[in-house]
Amino acid sequence: MMSDSTAPTLTPQQLFRKKAAGEPIVPDEQEKPNRHIVSVKLENSVGALNRVLNLFSARGFNLESVTVGMSDEPSVSRLTLVTTGNDRIIGQVMRQLTNLVDTLEVDDLTGEPYVERELALVTVGYTVETRPEIMDTIEIFRGKVVNITEDTVTIELTGPNAKVNAFIGLIRKHGIVEVARSGRVAMRRALPYEQPDE
Repeated sequence: MMSDSTAPTLTPQQLFRKKAAGEPIVPDEQEKPNRHIVSVKLENSVGALNRVLNLFSARGFNLESVTVGMSDEPSVSRLTLVTTGNDRIIGQVMRQLTNLVDTLEVDDLTGEPYVERELALVTVGYTVETRPEIMDTIEIFRGKVVNITEDTVTIELTGPNAKVNAFIGLIRKHGIVEVARSGRVAMRRALPYEQPDE
């Protein structure tokens, strides 16, 4: 059996690739998974969504968010996936996604300029004393009250994932009754005038 001192050393290029992919460099080191936001356009056919999701679950990837809906063409759906994992394996999954019969376009938005939004409905308890503070928080986050009862208020909030998380974190002390989140939708942001001069 080979000891650590006699194990083959990695070249600087191999070290760089492993670090970038989040792979362990030494045997006892943990992998550092990276978060990926993947946009997929696929034909709106029976089983198409299942085939895409199976590629991720077969490799043990946890899907943090899956959002799907019609695109500008009724026969095409846009799917936004958020997953965390090793870059190298996600790269393999992306190539396999591209080869699926129903897949029209696959775009890994990670590291690229993109726009993302998430919708959240949050029901929180309130009293006469806490109501002004809750309403101030809603206003600061540009939320909207969509339902109110004698002791709860339901807020609609739209924005990037970080904004939704921050709002929920601040409002939590008032006693969250229920939360429903849509998951992220994202698109590449590619405006010609934002590109650097060549």
